[in-house]
Amino acid sequence: MLHLLLTALLFVQVHARPIQEDKEALEEDWFTRAMEYMKSNPETLEELMAKNQAVLEGDMVLSSDRNAVESTWPTLEIPYVISPELASQTDDIVSAIAMVSEHTCVSFHNRTSETNYLLFKTSKGCASYVGFIGGEQSVFIGPPCKVGNIIHEILHALGFHHEHTRTDREQYIRILPHNIMAGMEKNFKKQHGQTFDLGYDIASIMHYGSGFFSANGLPTIVPNTDAKNMGQRVRMTETDIEKVRHLYNCGGVKKELKKESVDVEKAKDANMLHNVVSALRPMNEGHALPTNQRKISH
Repeated sequence: MLHLLLTALLFVQVHARPIQEDKEALEEDWFTRAMEYMKSNPETLEELMAKNQAVLEGDMVLSSDRNAVESTWPTLEIPYVISPELASQTDDIVSAIAMVSEHTCVSFHNRTSETNYLLFKTSKGCASYVGFIGGEQSVFIGPPCKVGNIIHEILHALGFHHEHTRTDREQYIRILPHNIMAGMEKNFKKQHGQTFDLGYDIASIMHYGSGFFSANGLPTIVPNTDAKNMGQRVRMTETDIEKVRHLYNCGGVKKELKKESVDVEKAKDANMLHNVVSALRPMNEGHALPTNQRKISH
């Protein structure tokens, strides 16, 4: 589908260029960069691809304006099922689940006959509903989704919004609306809600990177101070863990977080979107959420 859309766009681009331009070389170059964009920003891919359906991984399915919603899971032991189609990514999903449960009181187990459960299912990108919705609750996992992206989606499912949507964000970051793709502004809207009196965490696994939803390759988010880990998708931070513990009333002694090195160059989003995002931009139009659907988060 992406290839067909890019091809259509290229038809227009090629006819606007001098006749000596090699169409095949141009198409190959744009398509290669589009694939790079997908790998670097798997949490934005579904939103860009969605059309007249619930928005996927752009990245939330949303029910209320909260950083942590009231619709928490009614149990600390959450059943899950991994679709057979995700066999090649099962290890990553299990690793993500283990990281969430290792430092909190929320645990996960294979579903038997429970009515309410998470279903990890195949998709183009990564996406999740925000908070508990009841019944079979999908967590969308695509080929670009790695362990960190999956943790991000699990935290959405537990009830968390993006860190950069906090109402106190101006003290830490600047949002640059003129660089945001048309129709994607909602992903930067402030969400009023529970922060548990914990400080703003620019390195949170729930924070967007600087180039998410860029229309022109320029930053959409700029930190007020140096923040090399902004947008990292390697591990949960101490603050991420504390928020889960507060929301689910974990209590007791906090498990010590292992100090893991964060590969910043791999973790933060790439800023090579200049032409690629232009190619993807036509996919933004026509995003509508069915009235019976909750908004999906990325």
